[in-house]
Amino acid sequence: LYNFKIILGKNGVPMADNFRLEQSTIADTIQAGQVRVRTLYLSVDPYMRCRMNEDTGSDYLLPWQLSEVADGGGIGVVEESKHSNLAKGDFVTSFSWPWQTVAILDGSLLQKLVPQLVNGRLSYFLGAAGITGLTALLGIKEKGHVTVGANQTMVVSGAAGACGSLAGQIGRLEGCSRVVGIAGTDEKCSILVQEMGFDAAINYKKGNVAEQLRELCPGGVDVYFDNVGGDISDTVISQMNQNSHIILCGQISQYNKDVPYPPPLPPDIEKIQKERNITRERFLVLNYMDKQEASILQLCQWIQEGKLKVRETMVEGLANIGAAFQSMMNGGNIGKQIVSVSK
Repeated sequence: LYNFKIILGKNGVPMADNFRLEQSTIADTIQAGQVRVRTLYLSVDPYMRCRMNEDTGSDYLLPWQLSEVADGGGIGVVEESKHSNLAKGDFVTSFSWPWQTVAILDGSLLQKLVPQLVNGRLSYFLGAAGITGLTALLGIKEKGHVTVGANQTMVVSGAAGACGSLAGQIGRLEGCSRVVGIAGTDEKCSILVQEMGFDAAINYKKGNVAEQLRELCPGGVDVYFDNVGGDISDTVISQMNQNSHIILCGQISQYNKDVPYPPPLPPDIEKIQKERNITRERFLVLNYMDKQEASILQLCQWIQEGKLKVRETMVEGLANIGAAFQSMMNGGNIGKQIVSVSK
């Protein structure tokens, strides 16, 4: 058994060296209600940066403990079961899966997966057909106020990431007439437009973002799916229309700083927000779990029909999960960052 432990937690930029791979043993027998699982896939996500601080900034996220096994979204296969609803060979998932190759888990905390729902692509249950897809879909439905036929323009920041790449497509599926993405490389921008159906994409590292936005969103911005915060968001908000809506999904540009969540806007941007009656409320997908089942089925249907294009950046081996996390925090991924632990 190999597991991955966190060895450093502080404000600053997370590095692969903040994690350590260890070899240890696991119990030979399992107790009633338990299952032994082999880990197939692990997810690394921006929210995990908050778990590297003693105060995560939220009451639903516990901090990772120094020299304890890290955890997050994971998928595995049951190798032995003493739980009535789970059998050997079942595929299962959990939001608090330990970062180890093999684990003994409480069967009642696991969700059984149906691979056919995602055309056999199990890892999609960590992304497009999992909490990431739910965040994009429910964020748009609950906070975006998208109306079919209303000729709305949506802008997505962090648009080539796990959530952003889905959000732009879902915005279109839900009724937006124009979708513009903001990303950090020409390759990402090209994928957004050519593969994922965005109308246009802006590389924020090239040229003047405000000017490009004005050109690409001549009628202003009605819905802003915000994954990044900071200067990019200030630029978008300044071009938002009266009674428009910000879907506050993430603030990755702020996660390495000691600021409250959501971070306060600069005074001039806050003034615009108030004068134009722009909604900017914290969005937490866990508050909408009553809608989870129907929403997951909708996402799976779109995937099966080819209406929702899914991108993953796959890294092989548990030993590389620290590097995958560091790369994801620096924008090295396109779509969902996944670590394949075993086949």
